[in-house]
Amino acid sequence: MSGLSGTKRTTLRRSREQARTDPASLYDVLRAGYVCHLGVLVDDAPMVVPTVYGFDDEHIYVHGSVASRSLTRPDAVVCVTVTVVDGLVLARSLFEHTVNYRSAMIYGVPRVLQNPGEKLAALRILTEHVTPGQWDYARRPNKRELAATTLLAVSLAEASVKVRSGPPDDADSPDAALGLWAGELPLRYAFDTPVPDPALPAGIEVPPHVAGRHHPA
Repeated sequence: MSGLSGTKRTTLRRSREQARTDPASLYDVLRAGYVCHLGVLVDDAPMVVPTVYGFDDEHIYVHGSVASRSLTRPDAVVCVTVTVVDGLVLARSLFEHTVNYRSAMIYGVPRVLQNPGEKLAALRILTEHVTPGQWDYARRPNKRELAATTLLAVSLAEASVKVRSGPPDDADSPDAALGLWAGELPLRYAFDTPVPDPALPAGIEVPPHVAGRHHPA
């Protein structure tokens, strides 16, 4: 990808200074997130479904049960959204309050992955995005499980990225004379100490790729 698309659906009409047009910004958002929202039309009504995802240089992959209503219209355009909240922006007036965030919106007609090898490759991408190292640690899907799983690949060719960062925008307004505190309240994401399944037999230790994701405050 040499640059993000500039279609009518992906061109910002407000806050254009927050737009990012380089693929690196898109990948940055996708790397930082864990949950996407898949927007589809089901029975002529909008349905927005949260789900985990994975991605490579060309596609974002989402999965679900073959019985899932949100995955039954693979011939129609969908919108996949990923949002990462980086903090609260507390201004002097409530009107100017906002959040710092990174977001991506991806439009496309999804392709249903049919080949078992393709499905396994996509599941590996998804698994390794959420928990790197888990694909080689846990038991992999068998034929029955693959058959019960739908995997969609949505091209990254039509995408937009929007980023908001920095302090409030009212420092040069009359509200600056109110004598009120204003600024940013950053939000950090961190994994806590792993909690073992109560059914685990004694002696099974937390694997290094899981234990390594916990960073004490």
